[in-house]
Amino acid sequence: MMTCESLQYQLKLQMCSRKIFILGPSHHVPLSRCALSSVDIYRTPLYDLRIDQKIYGELWKTGMFERMSLQTDEDEHSIEMHLPYTAKAMESHKDEFTIIPVLVGALSESKEQEFGKLFSKYLADPSNLFVVSSDFCHWGQRFRYSYYDESQGEIYRSIEHLDKMGMSIIEQLDPVSFSNYLKKYHNTICGRHPIGVLLNAINELQKNGMNMSFSFLNYAQSSQCRNWQDSSVSYAAGALMVH
Repeated sequence: MMTCESLQYQLKLQMCSRKIFILGPSHHVPLSRCALSSVDIYRTPLYDLRIDQKIYGELWKTGMFERMSLQTDEDEHSIEMHLPYTAKAMESHKDEFTIIPVLVGALSESKEQEFGKLFSKYLADPSNLFVVSSDFCHWGQRFRYSYYDESQGEIYRSIEHLDKMGMSIIEQLDPVSFSNYLKKYHNTICGRHPIGVLLNAINELQKNGMNMSFSFLNYAQSSQCRNWQDSSVSYAAGALMVH
């Protein structure tokens, strides 16, 4: 996941966030666009999170979105897993913020640009926070992905090298280079499209002179793969800063 693991994230939430956008990839249903929830609140073990219906209305009027069914909403975990973290970080301000959950489909490069441009005006607002949900490499036979660069040593070292190539490109804030990286290595980054939307939103703001930087804060693997029967999932956490 790309958020919720840093003190910076919690401080940003508590100090100035009034609207929290949560972009997560679709794992269960095919989507060529982005989708909005059909409910008004998301429940967490701590308290209910209110979906911002005003922002939802603005997004819906663009004609670029579809609605998730309740079943799709309940089945999908990419947004859900961020809700308790958000609720906990904002616990002392629980009546002062809303969330904008967005399920991101398998977007083309042109669609990532369109959605990036749309979200850029919201990203430019310092009272908004964007949470982008993603794992990194899913490696192993069960994921049908077994890229291995023997020059890096053991398999898990190759996976780390592959992931960190992608992470370095994300830190460069270059959506075209990130797209080219995915085409070349086909790294199984489940949130590649939400990341692409974010990078395109950043690119749009940089054209207008806004200075931004992105840094990864942590990286881990669920296990260290050493043979072809092993499998693992990689995780990374990073923060985007506006200067």
